[in-house]
Amino acid sequence: MHGFPAGFHYNRGNGAQRAPFPFSGMPLTPAQRKQWAFALIFIAPALWSVNYLVARSAADSVAPHALAFGRWLIAFLLLGAMSWREIAAHPLALRREWKQYLVLGALGMWICGAFVYAGARTTVASNIALIYSTSPVMIALLSRFALKEHMGAPQLTGVVLAFAGVLHIVFKGRWSGLAGVEFSVGDAWILAAMLSWTAYSLLLKAWPSPFGPAARLTLVMGGGLLVLAPLTAAEALLYMPTQVSWTSFGYMAAVALFPGLGAYLAYSYMQRELGAARVGVVLYLGPIYAAATAWLVLGEPVRNFHWVGAALILPGIYLSTRPAAGKGRGDRPAGAA
Repeated sequence: MHGFPAGFHYNRGNGAQRAPFPFSGMPLTPAQRKQWAFALIFIAPALWSVNYLVARSAADSVAPHALAFGRWLIAFLLLGAMSWREIAAHPLALRREWKQYLVLGALGMWICGAFVYAGARTTVASNIALIYSTSPVMIALLSRFALKEHMGAPQLTGVVLAFAGVLHIVFKGRWSGLAGVEFSVGDAWILAAMLSWTAYSLLLKAWPSPFGPAARLTLVMGGGLLVLAPLTAAEALLYMPTQVSWTSFGYMAAVALFPGLGAYLAYSYMQRELGAARVGVVLYLGPIYAAATAWLVLGEPVRNFHWVGAALILPGIYLSTRPAAGKGRGDRPAGAA
């Protein structure tokens, strides 16, 4: 067996069929898949947190587009080595869907990659958290109208609670700080990335595909690399050459493995099982993970506003990811990887 089996897709006509788990190829029942999806809600944000740490640390040595290109090239080569057989087995689907992979690659790999790295150079972490905290709300609302995903009062209440918890942490418990927020050019880059992530999340669900999560992500990364390649070359020639060193490669490898392969595969799997609106709230765990990391690694204290924020975010995630009453066809995953 070669990692991700060639038959990695769900038969939506048979709910009892066993399908493999994308990280191991284990055959799982529908109930087991749901359990894994809920577990990944708490794992994916930890993987994503590596991206923000690297974005700040690599600012002086790796140009934004070069970091994004290196990240996705490494991830593409690793995942492609495991999923190329499945891709080769569906040439008609590849010819039919190639434009989708270019669009998803531009949204998820170029804008959500290079733009975040560019913005992190000229804005503060609290602004990044504030801007990105609006994404799950937008995903939830747009999923309800565009994708017809049913969200009842408990689910919407959960989104609001989690959103309030994030804001409480961002403003360190002082909500009057909202009036004093100052925005910079870097925030415009982050805003574009947030809107792009919202579009990526919705289109990933709206465009069904016969490919499994690993093969589809490989193709999306390929589309992203095609978009990134000329921009990375232009950046190196006209703006900022990247220092070729083991440190630069280490940064690229870190964001390729953790927020690249790990987080994107987890997000795709969760979307398939839980829907776009419910999965969007995983971003709200970011401030909690950042506080825990600062405490463990840097010795920074965990303050009262962290605990209050967590007390809002965790119940909010629980409510927003519960199955909605009267769940209809619109809630059933549309085959998004």
